[in-house]
Amino acid sequence: MIRFPAFSSFPARALRLLPAVFLSLTVFGGCASDRPKAVAATPSAADSETPAEQPQGSALESENRENLPKQELTQNILYEFLLAEIAGQRGNVTLAAQAYVDLAKQTRDPRIARRATEIALYARMNNAAIEAAKIWYESEPGSQRPLQALAGLLVASGRYDEAVPYLKKLLAGAPNGPGNGFMQLTRTLANAQDKSAALKLVRNLAADYPDLPQAHLAVAQAAAGAGDEQLALKEAEKALQLQPDWEIAVLFEAQLLQKGSPAQAAALLQDFVQKHPAAREARLGYARTLVAQKRFADARVEFERLMADAPDNTDLAFAVALLSLQLKDYDAAEKHLKQLLDTSYRDKDGVRLYLGQVAEERNNLPEALHWYGEVGEGEQYIQAQIRYAGVLLKQGKLDAARDHLHQAAARNSRQRVQLILAEAQLLRDANQPKAAFDLVGHALDRLPNDPDLLYDYAMLADKIDRVDVLEASLRKLIELRPEHAHAYNALGYSLADRNERLPEARELIEKALKLAPDDAFIIDSMGWVLYRQGKPKDALGYLRRAFSDQPDPEIAAHLGEVLWVLGRHDEAERVWQDAAQKNPTNETLVNTIKRLKR
Repeated sequence: MIRFPAFSSFPARALRLLPAVFLSLTVFGGCASDRPKAVAATPSAADSETPAEQPQGSALESENRENLPKQELTQNILYEFLLAEIAGQRGNVTLAAQAYVDLAKQTRDPRIARRATEIALYARMNNAAIEAAKIWYESEPGSQRPLQALAGLLVASGRYDEAVPYLKKLLAGAPNGPGNGFMQLTRTLANAQDKSAALKLVRNLAADYPDLPQAHLAVAQAAAGAGDEQLALKEAEKALQLQPDWEIAVLFEAQLLQKGSPAQAAALLQDFVQKHPAAREARLGYARTLVAQKRFADARVEFERLMADAPDNTDLAFAVALLSLQLKDYDAAEKHLKQLLDTSYRDKDGVRLYLGQVAEERNNLPEALHWYGEVGEGEQYIQAQIRYAGVLLKQGKLDAARDHLHQAAARNSRQRVQLILAEAQLLRDANQPKAAFDLVGHALDRLPNDPDLLYDYAMLADKIDRVDVLEASLRKLIELRPEHAHAYNALGYSLADRNERLPEARELIEKALKLAPDDAFIIDSMGWVLYRQGKPKDALGYLRRAFSDQPDPEIAAHLGEVLWVLGRHDEAERVWQDAAQKNPTNETLVNTIKRLKR
């Protein structure tokens, strides 16, 4: 009898990758992540010298070595083994794998079958790996590891029906219970190609565990992956009913609700955190849902509660700072941001950028320039230079602002375009739309197919009544980027605003709305084209929704006009008044009020 030598002649890279690859295909965990050890044919004195090397999860840990097959070293076995070794040494893992699979078939030895499974898997020979894993499982029926390997390989290969009996055995014998097994299975199936087949598999397995919350959540997650949101929501609700304090379940249900009803998602999470105030992940989810609903004051309260329990969490402090800035609580925003500069927070330049915005909002322009100037050449650099130039313009220094942008170091064409567009905006703000139009036009000579330049060129053409250029630029943009929602919207709105080709305008805006159904400005365009078509009642719903999502002065002008035409003058006056207080110089708003009230 002999002891086979260590598999050290296999390429080093293969030895490093084998355990990781093998582990990634197990279903319920428990497979060792250690470097593969020697494949032994029989016990020997050497075994007693290395007990510490044997991993806790070893395939042989619970096996009585005396029950292992006694392999006689025949010429054929020796040949197959040497063939595998030499092939591995020369980097031919396909031949090595096939030789080991053949050896496993001959010997029915679980140690050799395990090695055959690992090498075949590394060689991407899935069928051979499954064949070897079956031998491993049959020759070591009392061990979870070959069962895990076989089930994982079958699932990874999409052979779900074959996997079912093995998965059922795994669930029934899972050391931490079937609940943990279902959670592991969900992770394994996350990348399944056939989502419907994966859902069928999970429902089959879950049917045996009607009172297990993890089983229902696994079905919910598989259903969501397969696009069956109704089933997903039903199963998530059932999981939460069975385990009312389960954060994972409530977060998943909220995620499903968020798509159709953000208010319902917020209400669900609010109720949960009220009942379970220590549930940090649920509270964080609730805070984020409030931000998505633009309920910034409520969101800040939740983030502050989280921060009270984790005062050293810089991400929470940054979130509170940004919400304070959004709420115009500049003292609080500045306090939190300056404190972050003294911590290990990873994005100090982001902090400096927002400190510049705080100073700018307070009209402390020299301090704003200081903070923007402190931003280094990283992710925030271009935005800081653009804002620096904007502050110079506020100081009446247009030429200095343009020079600053010219001197900014752009690392690529994308950043150069950003700087050009920023300069065009300076000119636009300085009431020089023709100069801005010419600037972007020259940039387009160098980059004729840049979508951002084309879009801005069209908007500037509108400012100087070059309708021909506007339409040509937007049609070219649509040709280049057929999914560019704002190109369709801008062209459709331009036609509607001029009261021209209204059926075509509506078709363009409807296309934009399909591409971006939640965009407030596109919703406003839809209302405006309906109004132009003589349908003010139909238009009103769109305009209300748009104004609710985005209280922009031009949307206010449109909403007020439709209300006025419908005879609801008091309501129109309120909309206009509120908008005019915040935007007293907006041209569209001012002209609309004058035109209708004269």
